[in-house]
Order: sequence, then structure tokens, then C-alpha cells
Amino acid sequence: MSPIKVKTLTRQIVTLADELGFKAVPEYRTRDGTRIDVAILDGERRLLAIELEASFKWFPQRVLYDVVKAHRAGFPELWVVTPFRASPGWVLKYAEELGISVRIMGEEKVLSELRTSLPSGT
Repeated sequence: MSPIKVKTLTRQIVTLADELGFKAVPEYRTRDGTRIDVAILDGERRLLAIELEASFKWFPQRVLYDVVKAHRAGFPELWVVTPFRASPGWVLKYAEELGISVRIMGEEKVLSELRTSLPSGT
């Protein structure tokens, strides 16, 4: 289990989103002043919030905070990228209650998942 290469992965996500016709915004600032690591937008439409979680400490609480940020910012989907295989437990059910789709994945899957989830921009 190696740590996430945050800057490299962020650049790769931005490049791929651009190739697919979308805009990826690193360090996306929400109206309430919080920050989402990478936001995928289709024009002004919020499609996907991506959070890069490199620390195992307080993992369920970190995912909960990520869910709340994504929900408050109006994103229907959140991907949490982490090298850890821990479960955030009840947080996934809570996200579902809020109407947020959450996926937890390793760094190695993000780009291929983006290619299949965002096949072409509008």
C-alpha cells in the first residue's frame, strides 16, 4: 500500500476530464468556504466530487465530512480515492439517505473509471 501521489493524480484527472470535454477544478471552493479536492463539471453543472484521502486516521469521519461537503455543494456523486481498504461503515448508508452516490476506490482505478463514467462532454 503506497501513499497517493496527490499532485500527479490531480494533474492526470484534470487532463483526462479536459480530453473528455469536461472541466476538472482542483481545490474547488464551495459557497460555504470548504474545499473539494477535484470537482468535475459539465459547464456549470456539478457532476462529481473527488476527494483524495491519504490518511487512515479517522477514516469514517473523513468520509463523512467529504459526503457533507459534496452534498452541500450540490454534487450527486462522490469518489473517495484512498490506498486503504477500510469501510466507513454507516457513513455510506447516510450518504444514500442524502441522495449522494459514494464510491471508494484505489488510485489505480480512478482514471479508468473516469473514462467509462464520463464518456463524452456536452
